Amino acid sequence: MGKAARDQSARDRIKALREEERKKERLRRIATITTVAVVALGAVGAGWWFAVQGSRSEEATTALAPVTAAADGSFVMAREGVEKPVLDVYEDFQCPACRLLEETSGATIKNLAAEGKVKVVYHPITIFPREMNKGITRANSLRAGAAVRCVAGGAPWIKYHDTLFAKQPSETVEGFKIEDLVAWGKDAGVTDPAFDKCVTSQEKSAAHAAYSTKTMAEVKIKGTPTLHLNGTEVANQVVFRPAELRQAILDAAK
Repeated sequence: MGKAARDQSARDRIKALREEERKKERLRRIATITTVAVVALGAVGAGWWFAVQGSRSEEATTALAPVTAAADGSFVMAREGVEKPVLDVYEDFQCPACRLLEETSGATIKNLAAEGKVKVVYHPITIFPREMNKGITRANSLRAGAAVRCVAGGAPWIKYHDTLFAKQPSETVEGFKIEDLVAWGKDAGVTDPAFDKCVTSQEKSAAHAAYSTKTMAEVKIKGTPTLHLNGTEVANQVVFRPAELRQAILDAAK
């Protein structure tokens, strides 16, 4: 074999060795990336699991605390003699986040009131401006807010309250129609003969709008839902995590 042939053979072997090393390096990278990904997914999975545990909703008790209508337009849910801690719930029946609050932490709030651990004050308000969605969203909210004022209190009020969130329409379409609001009230157990006329005429609409404006100005509500515990705003990460919300309320009672 001549010198040129030997040199070419050596170059080919070196090239083959380098290619083999490159393949091995690629395999090592893939293995490392896969391992990191698996660990990361495991961490995410663990975080998700803990998040689910913290956000798991309670089963609502059948023994509700009494509900009474206050003169200012709010509604109080509490056992007799329970004056603190006080949980103020500012909500809008057309607000999707408020519906989410009801779905996640609504049972916890009701249960704690039934246990005599907290005095809950519901503040149904309308936060949407007239300009939003050509006024559709605000009109929906006003109809629902006015209708819930037509219920004096008791179990029918909280059932009606829950129904309004369960039946919440899209923010872009007309909803909470008068005939539906009347029918849902009957389904919730409202027997007051004045209820139909009150809802149909929307006689509480002006009072509801005025209360909304006053509440937002005085409490400086930036959005709904907003929860205040003994006057201090509750962080959103607590509001939507039933276990943490329960503990915060129990701690406030100490």
